[in-house]
Formats: sequence, C-alpha cells, structure tokens
Amino acid sequence: MESYGFISILPPLIAVILAIKTKNVISALFWAGLFGALALNGWNPVFALQNFIKDFIFVQASDAYNSNLLVMMIFIGGFVGVLTHSGGAPVFANKIASYINTRTKAQLLVWFGGIIIFFSDSGNPLILGPSFQPVTDKLRISREKLAWLLDSTSSPVCILIPFIGWGVYILGLMQKEFEAASITMDTLTAFMHVLPFQFYAIGALFLIPVIAFTGYEFSAMYKAEKRTIETGQPFWPDAKPVRLSVDINEVHKGATLSMMVVPLIVLFICIFGLFIYHGFPFKRLPGGILRATLCFSYFTAAISCMLLTIKNKVKTPSECFKMYMDGAKEVVLILMILVLAWSLGSVCKALGTANYIVGLAQGTVPGWAVPALLFITGAGISFATGSSWGTFAILMPLAVPMSVALGAPLFATIGSVLSGGLFGDHCSPISDTTVLSSMGAACDHLDHVKTQLPYAMTVGLASVICYTIAGFIDTPLLVVLLMALVLTFGVLFSKKWGEKLSNKIELQ
Repeated sequence: MESYGFISILPPLIAVILAIKTKNVISALFWAGLFGALALNGWNPVFALQNFIKDFIFVQASDAYNSNLLVMMIFIGGFVGVLTHSGGAPVFANKIASYINTRTKAQLLVWFGGIIIFFSDSGNPLILGPSFQPVTDKLRISREKLAWLLDSTSSPVCILIPFIGWGVYILGLMQKEFEAASITMDTLTAFMHVLPFQFYAIGALFLIPVIAFTGYEFSAMYKAEKRTIETGQPFWPDAKPVRLSVDINEVHKGATLSMMVVPLIVLFICIFGLFIYHGFPFKRLPGGILRATLCFSYFTAAISCMLLTIKNKVKTPSECFKMYMDGAKEVVLILMILVLAWSLGSVCKALGTANYIVGLAQGTVPGWAVPALLFITGAGISFATGSSWGTFAILMPLAVPMSVALGAPLFATIGSVLSGGLFGDHCSPISDTTVLSSMGAACDHLDHVKTQLPYAMTVGLASVICYTIAGFIDTPLLVVLLMALVLTFGVLFSKKWGEKLSNKIELQ
C-alpha cells in the first residue's frame, strides 16, 4: 500500500495537537492540511498554499454532494434561528413545567423536553434551564442535577437525528470515506445502522430515567442532592453560578405554544409527506431529492413560525427576517469546519495516511479491538479540545479504512468514533454545551463538571465494554447489554459512593 511513510500521519497528529493547544478546530484543520500540501509539493510554501486552496479546498467545496450539504446547513441554521428566538420554545417549556409536582416528574420532564427540542444542542439548555429553575428549586433538586439533565439531553439527542445539523455533518464525513473505500451503501441507510451502536449517546439518555425512578445517586452528585434535599440550598454557599445576561422567558411577550408546535408539525409533515410521495419506504430516494426535500421542509417550517410570530405581534417582518439570517450566520463556522475537514481528509488520502496506519496496525492491532481503541482515542481528543465535531473530522478518515482493512465491524467502528467524540465533549470543562448547561441551570461551572463526570464515566465504562464485545459479536442487540450495564453500574456505584435519596418531596 503506497504512502509517504511517517510523514503521512503528521497532518492528523498536527490537527490533534493544535486543536488541543489552541482550542481552535478551524485553525488546526487548516494548518494540518497545509502541512500535508507542503509534503505533496516538495516543501515549497508558495506552491503548497496555492495548491492546497486550488486542488483541495476549492475541489471539496465545489463537489456536487458537498455543496448540497453546505446549502442544506444554511436552511437548517435559519430554521433553528427562527424557532429558538421567536419565543415559542420557552412557552412550551413553561407549559409542561406547570404539570410537575414531584422530583421524579421534574427530572423526567426535563428529559422529555430535551428530546422534544432536538433541533439545537445549544438552544436546549438555554430554553429549558431557566424555565425549570423555579420548579426544581421548590422540589429541592440541586442546580448541579439540573445542569446534568440539560447537558445529557443536548448533544446526546442531536447526534441521533439524521436530518438536523449534526446528522448532516456526520453524513458528509461518511460520504467521502465511503466513496474512497468503494462502499456502495447509501450513507443515510448506514447512519440508521450505526444508530444502535452509538452507545454513549443512548446510555447517557437512558441513565436519566434510571436515576429519576430509582432515586439512586453517587459521588459528587449524591452530596449535592443530599445538600439540597436537607437544606433547600440549590448550590453550595461558596458557589459562583454562571447566569444568563437576560431572562429568555421575559424577552418575548405574547409568544404562544403554537409558535413551537406548529413549525415542528409542518416540518415533519413536509419531510415524510414528500418522502412518501417519492416512493419511501418502498424504494431508495436519490440523494438530490432527499436533500431538496429537507431544504424545502426546513424553509417551510421556518416560514410558518415567522407568520405566527408576526400574527401574534411578537416580532415585525424585518425582525423575523433577521432571526432567520442570524440563524444562518451561526452555521458559518460549521461550514468552514466541514470544508476544511473534507480538505484534510483529501490531503491524507493523497499522502496515503490510512494506508500507512493500516499497514502498521496489521499484525499488531486485531480487528476486534478497533472500535474500543477508537472510542478511547476519540474521548481523549474531544476532552482536550472540547469539540466533538473536530474529533469526528480527524478520526472518520482513519476509522472507515481501518474497518475495511482490518475486518473490524463497520457500523460499530463508526459508532465508536461518534460516541468517543461525544463522551469526551460531555466531560470536557471547555465544551460549549457544558458551559451552556451551567448557564442554563445557573450553576457553578466547576460544580457541574465535578458532579457530571462520574455519571459520564459510568456510561463511558459501559460503552467501552460494549465496543469490545462488538469486535467479536457484531449485533445491534448489544444496545440491550449497554442499558443493562448502565443500570447495574448506577446501582452498584450508588451503594458504594452514595445511597438512595427520597423522591417523595412534592410541590403543593
């Protein structure tokens, strides 16, 4: 297998090191790609920069499939901007909060609300957090617990949805590697096969009802919950809560529940109605029709939300347009990451990076160990950088070739990259969703990190075990074992480092 030898592995290593050092994924991907271009152009910096732009960045951005994804991300961003800033989502959160009168219900409804607000990992904690603070305080649920609930229903939900920004980004990374490996399976079909192997996301979501129903707590979370139950104090006396500069629930006077519900109904009707019209599920939908359908659906849903916002006199037409454009602008950094990730992957292919790594791994790394190894590697990169997306961009170009060459299970291998990146991001104190969850709960940020880490590690341990077994037994039924392990570890760790706390406190 041809490669540039040791030089071929330097671009992804540079990307990892720079991402950790600078905490800037865009800069890391650019300089790593440029270094690879230097090697390809005889170390001439002028030709390297010119050819990196011409032969890699331009080529990847103008590729038919890639350009479609970039346009689709703009439509998704506009929809998220309108739905997040119109004011309907906070009304929804306040509405469901009115039905809560026990600690168990409160935890489960925050969990349910996080699943409903699936369209934005950043909007989730900022919408639900302020809405639930008064109720969780009265029911003596700690702010640390609220922050964990928000964090565990943001990214872990988004990563499972194929038709929002997270899914589109992942599909784009998978598409390029499938083409290079001559894998003919449609990436959306592959994504659905990968779903049961996204062990960390599923485990993190499953742990919430386990804790809510059983009342078991352990480690730092046990101490925080015991404090709040016994004293009514939502956080420690010396805590420094991270608070929002504005109260989201008071910004949009006149907003109604329909401004949240109707756009989501319109979105789903348009998506599945057009899918069925074009023959789904009886025949495979062409990629162009699939992506055009999603763009149409997101735009139509955004228009319905804007019309309701104008009708209810919450915003003027010009303000609605600004909401849409602000949402579209927020995805620009994501688009840059996508193009640079594709470019770095293309550079690595030209250098033979995957060939070199596979050559080293053959005879030393057994195929069954690949999913667990990638999960651990991804967790380390993501924890240090605070970026799951950057981790996906770095590891996906290595994961698919390793799976094909070493005989590792493809879907479990892809799932391990996604879960590893998510796990590290979930634990990282510099992750944006970790910070936003602290803000949404008005919780001390370090207290949130300390109380969440043991729960995240519990799910991480169960995930490593399942990925190791997946190397031998490639079956989606392993997700059942995952949930059994999460339940078992949660009870065992609670008995060792905590205990069962009362869930009988009621709001009168």
